[in-house]
Amino acid sequence: MKVVVLCSGGMDSVTALYWARSVHDVVAVASFDYGAKHNHRELPFAAEHAAQLGLRHEVIPLEFVNRLFASDLLKSGGAIPEGHYAAENMKQTVVPFRNAIMLSIACGFAESAGAEGLVIAAHTGDHTIYPDCRADFMAAMGEAMRLGTYAGVQLLRPFIAQTKGQIAAEGARLGVDFARTWSCYKGGAGHCGVCGTCVERREAFLVAGLADPTVYLATPPLPAAPQA
Repeated sequence: MKVVVLCSGGMDSVTALYWARSVHDVVAVASFDYGAKHNHRELPFAAEHAAQLGLRHEVIPLEFVNRLFASDLLKSGGAIPEGHYAAENMKQTVVPFRNAIMLSIACGFAESAGAEGLVIAAHTGDHTIYPDCRADFMAAMGEAMRLGTYAGVQLLRPFIAQTKGQIAAEGARLGVDFARTWSCYKGGAGHCGVCGTCVERREAFLVAGLADPTVYLATPPLPAAPQA
């Protein structure tokens, strides 16, 4: 199948790119610059991996998100919270309806590029705090995409039932250089090691039994996951 892959430059979406390249015909890679504090650190890695695979890469600007939306993930928002990825304070990083907006745009781009599928790397860890990453939302959005395009564009979610650790293992199998990916929401000189996404990244390599190639500014003991 001809597909477009959504790739931010993070470890999940880069793994999804390599997975798609192994089983589909990738016609383009799409990234969004929407004013997140870490966009400037992630996007170069998305471009790097697309170039390494000889693929077209498009960065789609969404300036209005940073200007109009309320989220601490954005440059216009407050400080990035620290702690476990599943903690209540991580809800501060939710960008309202972000995936619906991005998937709508990417779906139109995919059909225009001659693709029948759109790949997104949403996984089980995202479900806790991000409503627009959950399976029921993705199923509904996928149906809207199918019904709203002549090509019947399919939403492909290869990691929707997988953990971050399983994605790390899959990426290692596919030969992904995780040192050339970015996770930290703070977007500083290096991975902070203590924000929710750094904690999640550290946990993923630990669970997968893989050496973590990431240079962190701090590596205190990992916080316990909150009780459901």
